[in-house]
Amino acid sequence: MVQLLRSSESDARRRLSCMLRQSGVRSFALSAVAALTFATCNSATAQTASRQSHAPPANQSGAYERHSKGVSIDSPTQGNASGETYQLMRPSLERPSLPTPPEISTPSLGSALGSSAGDASAMIDQQREALFEELAEEFNAFDRLGRLVRKVSHLVKPSVIHIEAHKTETNNGKYESYDEAGSGVVVAISGGLWILTNRHVIQGARPNEIMLRSSDGRQFRPAQIYTDEGTDVAVMQVTNMDLPAAHVGDSESVGIGDFTIAIGSPFGLSHSVTFGILSAKGRRDLSLGDKKIDLQDFFQTDAAINPGNSGGPLLNLRGEVIGLNTAIASSSGGSEGIGFAIPINMAMRVADELVRYGRYRRGYLGVVLDPDFGPQDLGAAALLRGGALVKTVHRGSPAAKANLQRGDIIVQFNGTNVENDDHLVAQVGMTPIGSHIPMVIHRDGKNYRAEVELTDLN
Repeated sequence: MVQLLRSSESDARRRLSCMLRQSGVRSFALSAVAALTFATCNSATAQTASRQSHAPPANQSGAYERHSKGVSIDSPTQGNASGETYQLMRPSLERPSLPTPPEISTPSLGSALGSSAGDASAMIDQQREALFEELAEEFNAFDRLGRLVRKVSHLVKPSVIHIEAHKTETNNGKYESYDEAGSGVVVAISGGLWILTNRHVIQGARPNEIMLRSSDGRQFRPAQIYTDEGTDVAVMQVTNMDLPAAHVGDSESVGIGDFTIAIGSPFGLSHSVTFGILSAKGRRDLSLGDKKIDLQDFFQTDAAINPGNSGGPLLNLRGEVIGLNTAIASSSGGSEGIGFAIPINMAMRVADELVRYGRYRRGYLGVVLDPDFGPQDLGAAALLRGGALVKTVHRGSPAAKANLQRGDIIVQFNGTNVENDDHLVAQVGMTPIGSHIPMVIHRDGKNYRAEVELTDLN
């Protein structure tokens, strides 16, 4: 059956559709586009799957009205009443050639996956490079800190001294000899160069049993030694020592969290450098074994301090000495991140007294304080944040002359608020002899001002 259809009259192009069907044979559908006008059709090409053809029935529904009389395919040409001629071609069994659609470049699945994987890999590489750039920027800040630590270490090391002391002790009637290593730092005191260290580093050794070694390997022996038991500070003088003096900082300006550098000889490893921060200030109630230190006001640092670091400098990032490494809190005997240093202001105050007078002249107030007193005992004075409670006032003492009485609470000394009894002891002990010091006393719910002139404890 051949059926000629047309599209709607409003279309500019007509479609000729030829449908071929034969009983028992697979049908072929061919479509071709022809330029047709509304009134005429120049030619039609029909292909069938069978050589036997039948004329379309007359007046078939939907057939073009010019074919209403029927057409036979026995003769090559036929005409109609209007004289127009139609040519019918016999069908071919060969597969017709269809119009070749335009080529569309579509990647294969493999190439698409490969391209996608390549793009993802490139993106990952870009992200990695971006992270490396960010890491480099962040590293620069830490690298500057690292370079600063190296500069400080390089600058101060020539002023740090490795100390080896040969000591002899009597234990149960027997003499025991051993060597102990420590550290020291060269400082300028009263116009001369001295080695500042801890008393316990050289205690029990004579001057000829103490060997001092500089960072360049030179060795010295001390000519003079002065020590103070109450502060664990010692100074040694060396004849013709041409080593540079370290710069001394201000320990009062140091704050918790500031970076610190410790240089010393842990376990005899001379001129070792460790790094950390200042963890706390004002540690005054430390129990240091059989070594009694009356005046305590320690810095606490997590810069590694081990046996052998004692007497070495604790530095800030300006290369200034801010403390003298003295002790550690440890259950193992080694560093556990809790080290203690004498503030350099205190150490230099004692050292200056030792150089000038051969001993430390310690300030004396003349009172006995209650060590068990605390803010919980203030009672009516609960608004006070701290203070030291006076239990006894010695006759003729500076405190007696300033009219201090039993039960007074000293809340301020020399412009500094008093935290507790240990704090007041340290303040009094570090005050120069003969100074006139203002105080604030809390008595019977009221505050009173007083002034005291300290004398020498000895």
